[in-house]
This record gives sequence, C-alpha cells and structure tokens, in this order.
Amino acid sequence: MAIYFWLRSCGAPRLRPPPPSRLLCPRAGGLGPASGPAPSPAQLRCYARGPAGLPAALLRTDSFVGGRWLPAAATFPVHDPASGAALGMVADCGVPEARAAVRAAYEAFCSWRAVSAKERSSLLRKWYELMIQNKDDLAKIITAENGKPLKEAQSEILYSAHFLEWFSEEARRIYGDIIYTSAKDKRALVLKQPIGVAAIITPWNFPSAMITRKVGAALAAGCTVVVKPAEDTPFSALALAEILLHHAANSVKKVSLELGGLAPFIVFDSANVDQAVAGAMASKFRNSGQTCVCANRFLVQRGIHDSFVKGFAAAMKKSLRVGNGFEEGTTQGPLINEKAVEKVEKHVSDAVSKGAMVVTGGKRHQLGKNFFEPTLLSNVTQEMLCSHEETFGPLAPVIKFDTEEEAVAIANAADVGLAGYFYSQDPAQIWRVAEQLEVGMVGVNEGLISSVECPFGGVKQSGLGREGSKYGIDEYLELKYVCFGGL
Repeated sequence: MAIYFWLRSCGAPRLRPPPPSRLLCPRAGGLGPASGPAPSPAQLRCYARGPAGLPAALLRTDSFVGGRWLPAAATFPVHDPASGAALGMVADCGVPEARAAVRAAYEAFCSWRAVSAKERSSLLRKWYELMIQNKDDLAKIITAENGKPLKEAQSEILYSAHFLEWFSEEARRIYGDIIYTSAKDKRALVLKQPIGVAAIITPWNFPSAMITRKVGAALAAGCTVVVKPAEDTPFSALALAEILLHHAANSVKKVSLELGGLAPFIVFDSANVDQAVAGAMASKFRNSGQTCVCANRFLVQRGIHDSFVKGFAAAMKKSLRVGNGFEEGTTQGPLINEKAVEKVEKHVSDAVSKGAMVVTGGKRHQLGKNFFEPTLLSNVTQEMLCSHEETFGPLAPVIKFDTEEEAVAIANAADVGLAGYFYSQDPAQIWRVAEQLEVGMVGVNEGLISSVECPFGGVKQSGLGREGSKYGIDEYLELKYVCFGGL
C-alpha cells in the first residue's frame, strides 16, 4: 500500500535549528547528547548498532528535517523479521516533527521551484548514480528490515534507481500547449507548474521502489518532498485512505493513492501450461507474496486445470527455498511479522474447512514464527476468504471455471482492481479479456508487468492516479491557462 498527498502552502514561521544540546552524535558506548560546539554534518549522521552481517554504519536512527539529522521525542524498535533481532531504535516522529518537516519543505520549495529543468535533471541523475554506487549496501538494509532474499532486494534497488533515471530525463520534457481560440486578437497558453510540497506515506514491502518513483517524479516536477516510511498500522488500507481523503478534501488537496489489489490470474484452455506456470511463479512468490500486484486468485479453465495444478506444485517444490534472506539460495524469506503469518493461516484454515484441498504447504514453517510454507490450494470457491480478501502471503488458491464469461465475472467481482493476468493463445480472446478486466494493469502471457516506462496504478478502490511513465509526473503538476489579448 502507498498513499501520498500534497500540502499547497504553509504560513508557519521559518524552522529554527535545535539547540546544540539536543543534537545527537556517535560516542563511545552508544548515542547521547553532544557536548561543546554543535557537531559537523558528518557527525550528525547518527548510527545504530547493527546485527551480524549488517554494518552498523548503514543504520541511521534520527529523522532528517531541513537538511539536518534531528532526534525525536520518542523512538520505536525495528526488528529483523527472520530472527526477531532488534536492528535499532528509530525516531518515532509525531505531529510537531511532521509540521516542522512540512515547513522546511515548503521553504525549500520557494527556491526549488525556480530551479531550471536541466539542473533538476542533473540532480536527479546524480541521485541515480549514487544509488547504483551503493546498491549492495542499500540491498542489505532492505533484507535486514524486510526479510526478502538479498538478490531480490538488489533487484529492487536497480528497479528503484531506474525511476530516478527516468524522471531525470522527464524533468526536461514538461511541455505546455499553444491554443488558437476563435478570437483573432487572442492567444491561449497552457503552462504546467509544480504543485508544491508532497507528503508521502510509503509501504514497507517495496520502500525504495515506492520512494524513488514518487519522489523522483515530484522533484522532476519541481516539488520538495517529505517522506515518511509506514510501519505496521492498525488501519486497513481502505480505512487509512478514507481518513486521508477526508482531510485532503477539507482543503481540496490533490490526492494520489495506490491501495493494493486482489489480482486475478486466469489460465484459459488454450494457454501454454509451462508458460502459465512460469508466470504464476513469478507473479505469486516475489517477496513471499507480499506485493500489491501479486496474483491472489488463480482461475483455471476445466480442460487445463489438472495439468496446471500439477505443474504449479512441481515448480513450487523444485524452485522455492524458505530461509533467511541473507542466506545463499533463499527464494522465500519471512513474512513481515507474525500478524501477517496469522492472516495466511486464517485463509488456509477457512478454505480447508469449506472444502479446499492442500496440494502443497499449508502450515507455518519450522524456521520461526514469521515463516509460512509456500502453499497451493485446489477446489477453492468464491465463498472462501482467500477468494475475496488480499492474502499478502505465499498462498496460491486455484478456482476452477468453465467459460470465459464466468472467469471474467469472477475476476471482476471485487471492489478493487490494480493488476490482472491471463494466459491464452487465442488472439480474439486476448483482446476481449484484456478490455473487459476491471483493473489498471493487465499482463497477457506475462507475470511481471512493472516497468518505469509504463503507468502503474489501479481502478475502483485500488486507488487514484498513476506512477511511472510520462503520466506519472502529471500527478505533481497543475495546469495554468494564460490568455494573451490585444494581439
């Protein structure tokens, strides 16, 4: 889940630096108040003690506001989901810190908005280059905090960095229009201008990708950005979205939301089974099933059902290895926390109690409380929880269907619509189904669809707006019409 909205202006006074006594810097035995003169910028990069295999210098604990590393009044622990070990205590920013960050960002925006497109492009390109230079360290941080396999984390960093590269180029392509009106002595000009400060809530499952594709677009457009990583929240994605939408509506702020989905994965009788199985593996088990575009429901036509289930089960047993994300060969790390495991467990037990069959997996993994076996269920029906709730875990439920119309109806019987996938070798069917699926993104004979060049987003309650592509930068721009008279 990712949610972000914009704050157009702020009349608050200029953010003042904190007194030197409040600043923290590294010292023997841990972190503490500095004595003497204020620390240098290098000293302000405060670090936490890291677990084995993760250098302590990679863990920063303070918040970053107005170009300074600042301590917060409270902290919260970040744990390695694989081992349960504490990675460190991180600043828990509240309302005062958030307001200070917005003030600082708005003050920066007042000058940043005038920065030339070429200079913005160069700065974003530099950020891209820095990510590439530090990709291995960044991947280690993700694996430690998220649990995903290190190779997958490395791929995420590259994917993320490419958004910065893309928007560094798009920064120089923000074009307007000249409109010839019916009046002979008038000309109309349409400008695109940056909307202002962007406040962003990023997800825990793909933090670097979400940050860079949103922040890169914002900075390319001329916005200054406040970023807040989202920890586990008691709110559902929809509840949190309703809260933000309500508050944004009070002052008519522009809002863009990406709220996850319930992605259908349809396999028609004409499909190539091996190709469909490969696509299912790629779509379902990235980050142990914890992505918003993971296939959540597998709809398989009767004529090909048994061979697909057999091939899918064989591929899972052969290719998936559960383990610590830092261990060589691991393909499936832990889930983010025990609540996530409990949800998968609940979906499996509910399905089995209503007649589903466990083909493989089906229970917690012996490695620890945050691990769950990659699971394949057959004989699944629409009445089961896994058919109408997003599992967000390594569970693949298979529903058998008879006709194309039935499959489309099942796929569209949801109040969300982010991604959808289907496999078919029938050209006419491909066009029909691609147009009829009520989702924002469709994979046709393809299980991996995300790309910096293409618009990422959904329909219905999956959200508003698009990220990436030439359309992604529009979320951060306002149109201004200028009429020239007396010509």
